[in-house]
Amino acid sequence: MILKNKRVGLALTGSHCNLAAVMPVLADLVARGADVLPVLSEAVATTDTKFGLASEWIEQVRSLTGRSPILTITGAEPIGPQGLLDVLVICPCTGNTLAKLAGAITDGVVTMAAKAHLRNGRPVVVAVSTNDGLGLNAKNLGLLLAVRNVYFVPFGQDNPEAKPNSIIADFGQVAATVEAALEGRQIQPLLLGRA
Repeated sequence: MILKNKRVGLALTGSHCNLAAVMPVLADLVARGADVLPVLSEAVATTDTKFGLASEWIEQVRSLTGRSPILTITGAEPIGPQGLLDVLVICPCTGNTLAKLAGAITDGVVTMAAKAHLRNGRPVVVAVSTNDGLGLNAKNLGLLLAVRNVYFVPFGQDNPEAKPNSIIADFGQVAATVEAALEGRQIQPLLLGRA
């Protein structure tokens, strides 16, 4: 198994409606033998929504991985200098996080984790989930598609009639994308029909 004993960071950002769908991704990575280090954005760690309480998400992540999540910028910074991860997965990755990654803005836990990890020339896997991926954020998506060591989980439009600019990754392909990224490959096909 490619993921056995691999150190996988899994960073969750504030696409709150998709957090429940990410929990099976966490469980799958652990089941494949990965040592998963969770990283939670400020939005996930502090915001209660109709989709769940922040404290419940923290506890569920801790329960699935057996590890307390990184919740601060200072907690994420050592990922780089200490070489803590083999791969970092941002799932779900909001449009806000996508824009910050493309603009080299490091003002939060997840963007610090990505910056720290990328400095080591190791892969970052992005599982995008944004309502403006084919709108204003399309330029950021395009920029990141061309960045070395950044790989994307296959994605498609989730509701082209009501939300024509909205895209979402197929979370069921996270593990396969991680395996390909660890080998220096972008999984294909990248673009899906309706997700």
